[in-house]
Amino acid sequence: MKVKRLPVGVYAANCYIVMDEESRETAVIDPGGDADEIIEAVDELKADVKYVLLTHGHKDHTGAASEVAEHYGAAIGINEADARVSPADFLEGKFFKGPEISLRDGVELRLGGHTLRCIETPGHTAGGVSFLIDGLLFTGDTLFSGSIGRTDLGGGDLFTIRESIQRKLMTLPDDTIVLPGHGPQTTVKRERMSNPYL
Repeated sequence: MKVKRLPVGVYAANCYIVMDEESRETAVIDPGGDADEIIEAVDELKADVKYVLLTHGHKDHTGAASEVAEHYGAAIGINEADARVSPADFLEGKFFKGPEISLRDGVELRLGGHTLRCIETPGHTAGGVSFLIDGLLFTGDTLFSGSIGRTDLGGGDLFTIRESIQRKLMTLPDDTIVLPGHGPQTTVKRERMSNPYL
């Protein structure tokens, strides 16, 4: 499994290119901007993009989703709670009448010989999700190194995000690598032991 991180857009949100090296089947997670840069990185890897997956609906994570998906003929996935919300901070309604892939708890997607599992983690937004594949946990804006996502935006709730993290993410193995939507990677063990918000 190969993972490439690209900080994109004005907020330097982490976009991840996740590729099965044998089949080259790939998911692009949170393409928040700079579509040309993402496409160039994908093409350098000779990747076969099957999915564009969104951890939540904020524009800094979705800004290039339509362009990347259309370029590769890939399916876009998002939780329905965020797909149907359309204030200015959220994705444009042009993406879907409904999500092409509805990302609900337990949904599994194949990337070659690997399985990517969706975990619903609301709290930063009502439809926030995380993705787990081969000990790698992509958390969007739910969990960061030493912090958690904001809850003062539309759909945010402090109790809900803490519940999501404690019940669904902190129960994963200690050595699970956390790849957040902004900033550096961390581990479940490090956050369980030292994150002041938990």
